[in-house]
Amino acid sequence: MQSGRSTTLSEVARRAGVSLTTASKAINGQARVSDEARARVLQAARELAYTPNRIARSLMSGRTGTVGLVVVDSDAQRFVLPILLGAEEALSEIDLSMTVSDARGDRARLRRIVERFAERQVDGVLVVGDNNTPTPRVARLLEQPVVYVYGETGVAADVVHVPDDQGGAREVAEHALAGGRRRIAVITGPEEARAVQERGRGIAAALREAGLPLAHEVLHGQWSQRSGRVLAERLLAKAPDVDAIVCGSDQIATGVAEALRGAGLRVPQDVAITGFDNWPIFALESDPPLTTVDMNLHTLGAAAVRDLFDMIDGRPVGGGVRLHRCAVLVRSSTATASAGA
Repeated sequence: MQSGRSTTLSEVARRAGVSLTTASKAINGQARVSDEARARVLQAARELAYTPNRIARSLMSGRTGTVGLVVVDSDAQRFVLPILLGAEEALSEIDLSMTVSDARGDRARLRRIVERFAERQVDGVLVVGDNNTPTPRVARLLEQPVVYVYGETGVAADVVHVPDDQGGAREVAEHALAGGRRRIAVITGPEEARAVQERGRGIAAALREAGLPLAHEVLHGQWSQRSGRVLAERLLAKAPDVDAIVCGSDQIATGVAEALRGAGLRVPQDVAITGFDNWPIFALESDPPLTTVDMNLHTLGAAAVRDLFDMIDGRPVGGGVRLHRCAVLVRSSTATASAGA
């Protein structure tokens, strides 16, 4: 007997030594399961005090067992994979499958994909947007429930899951302040981007609470190494005494690090750098490795699926934006202002 939390079907499958699919079929009384395997599954369920999820029961009877996921824009693909993996893991708990399509930033293509989902009678739809721009609404094209992930629609009735960009940026700025940094600058992406605006509010709040101004006005550019390098060179010409640069992305931060080395400055001894996104190819390969913000996109995808489960099952979840806390990952690009001098 287990206590403190509900047993999952995956745990039953492991105890019985069968696949998740076989366990699901055995629990739900479906055919094509041997008597011996069915007996092992039912015994494991009794030992673990497993209670079949009522959503799973409803999904296994009279529904297609498929969820459609559509990516609004290919430019956001780097962020889609962890969301997709989190969603897939949650879906596997009740043996649902997922159909994935990419609209490639084309509104007409997005509409056609959603209409195909409707024709195939998927049980629900996940729409993965772009954190920097509004996500197109597709709910009016479907009778099935819809959950939006990584992008807001601007409509209060929609169920939306996004990272708490403002909170994450505030925490990483507070980390820089806690390390003794007092001349903090910001180099980030396009000014009109939603994520840029939210992260800017978080940084401003941290500095305001500390009673400190920015060392220089916020510098906006593109989400690229080159932009980070060019803007950092401009910053150093106007604010040479800066001691920390909070960057809007890991890619920008990598370019900033290049500019600092080119100016003969040491990271973190002279200037601390922080990134955002926890993109391994930049965060871990930068010299030194970047302190950054992880948006926990895997968790984001799983949480969105849980809301979709409830909606499929007819349970009201309430509309609105669900903000998911980010995590600051501390690495070598930030150290106390006195360390390594």
